[in-house]
Amino acid sequence: MAASAPVKSGNGAEKRAKKEPKLLLGCFEVGNLLGAGTFAKVYVARNVRTDELVAIKALDKEKIVKWGLISQIKREIAILRRIRHPYIVQLFEVMATKTKIYFVMEYVRGEELFSRVSKGWLREDVARRYF
Repeated sequence: MAASAPVKSGNGAEKRAKKEPKLLLGCFEVGNLLGAGTFAKVYVARNVRTDELVAIKALDKEKIVKWGLISQIKREIAILRRIRHPYIVQLFEVMATKTKIYFVMEYVRGEELFSRVSKGWLREDVARRYF
């Protein structure tokens, strides 16, 4: 579920992102790892200009090419740039290096919708809020 307003540095992972900077990527101070998958890792980061928190998805270019997913990634970027929905995270920026593609996205606290649904049925009134 996407937040309705930018998230400012606060507590938990957010505090660690501010206390333990790992590196700067553009104007973003990259903090702790939030999650990892086959092709990407997601980090919490802080915009050093605005102090707003973002999520940075770091995709491995080598794996994307090896698995033939270039067109899928391009499609994901194109779709996320156009979509504005309260329950879909917003894509702010895309950056790339020789080895990585970075999606700078809205940071949202809480669980993923998939996790919520996998716990069991949602009441109809609750499901309507998401869909």
